[in-house]
Amino acid sequence: MRVLVADDHPVVRSGLASLLQSIPGMTVVGQAGTGREAVREAALARPDVVVMDLRMPQLDGVQATREILRQHPAAAVLVLTMFDEDGLIAEALDAGARGYLLKGAEQEEIERAIRAVAAGEVILSAEIADKVLGSLSKSAPAQLLPTLTSREREVLHLMATGAGNSAIASQLSIAPKTVGNHISSVFAKIGVSTRSEAVVLARGVGLGPPPLPF
Repeated sequence: MRVLVADDHPVVRSGLASLLQSIPGMTVVGQAGTGREAVREAALARPDVVVMDLRMPQLDGVQATREILRQHPAAAVLVLTMFDEDGLIAEALDAGARGYLLKGAEQEEIERAIRAVAAGEVILSAEIADKVLGSLSKSAPAQLLPTLTSREREVLHLMATGAGNSAIASQLSIAPKTVGNHISSVFAKIGVSTRSEAVVLARGVGLGPPPLPF
């Protein structure tokens, strides 16, 4: 698994890179100290996962995440930061980040999260998941889920397992375009705008797999 580490603190960056390089099956293919460097390194190294800090010079982590995924949509971004403001979390998820951990996470947590986002899962630390679910519940409470059709509920459940649109289409024997239409309807009904938010809400009401023990 190819990993790019982006953090503006050299000691943190080099320490995290060394930690990840020591894990069997992981290779650190680049390091970046600014958002612009992260975008450039991602274009050159084509990592499977980018471990991204958010507060960085030149281009912040949210903007860097959006640009990396625009150029390299197959990559997965895992945010690793000390900031847990609701607005910043929402911006990172909206930009396409699949995971959000706080600095201070144990090595096992970081390793598990990297492997999970690479496999298509949405991974949030317990503190972040509580914040996201609490925020979503104000506008999309669990009571809204019964407004979904049975097919929309199936699609949401499969999204919560980490399945992509093609996999969902295959499992339900429907066209990928139909899956996209169902997802758009689900978003409108439960009041979310990103896949990550939909997955968090779905898992909060028991859909998808059991949560990872962060």
